[in-house]
Amino acid sequence: MRSYPRSGPGGRPPAAGRRAAVGVVLVGAVLAVGGCAVGPDPAGPPAEVAVPAATASPLPAGSGAASPSAPARVPDTLRFTAKTLDGTAFSAAELAGRPVVLWFWAPWCATCASQAWTVAEIAPKYRDTVPIVGVAGLGEQRAMKDFVSEFDLAGTPQLDDRAGALWRRFEVVEQSTFLVIDRDGKVVHQGFLDGEDLTRRVAALAG
Repeated sequence: MRSYPRSGPGGRPPAAGRRAAVGVVLVGAVLAVGGCAVGPDPAGPPAEVAVPAATASPLPAGSGAASPSAPARVPDTLRFTAKTLDGTAFSAAELAGRPVVLWFWAPWCATCASQAWTVAEIAPKYRDTVPIVGVAGLGEQRAMKDFVSEFDLAGTPQLDDRAGALWRRFEVVEQSTFLVIDRDGKVVHQGFLDGEDLTRRVAALAG
């Protein structure tokens, strides 16, 4: 087993008064127009827009995602990056503010195969509230891709950890292992879970 934001005549005001009144009206109109402006002066420099440093989700935004105006604090457990099996860059920090499940599996593992059906079934349902992220290791990339295709796991992030960096980081010593992280970044479970237990835990975290 390997590990790894005043009026004049006729009630008319004197000429000077009229001129003063016109001036006041003009000034007021200018101020009113300035106060209703909704965009930058086309002749002036472009406006600068503040962009939040980070958002909460690499996946479609959902009810569990943190507000862009108040990015979630990134816990140490989610301070890592990786590549998915299809070569896409992945940053766990974008999941901050939500519970997360990391599933460590190997392509030749019979137990992993039996759990894959449950993961494929529940992961899309909880994608926005409790993301499930696979961490593939202990095997060749071709075998890992075949495993993902066979069990219809392509809709769920599957990380390529052939080098075992994440397995070692989380001290995973066997497959299949589920590492459950709550919304504060605390690991609340690490170890085996059958399909029923996994479904129950994920539903509870999403609740």
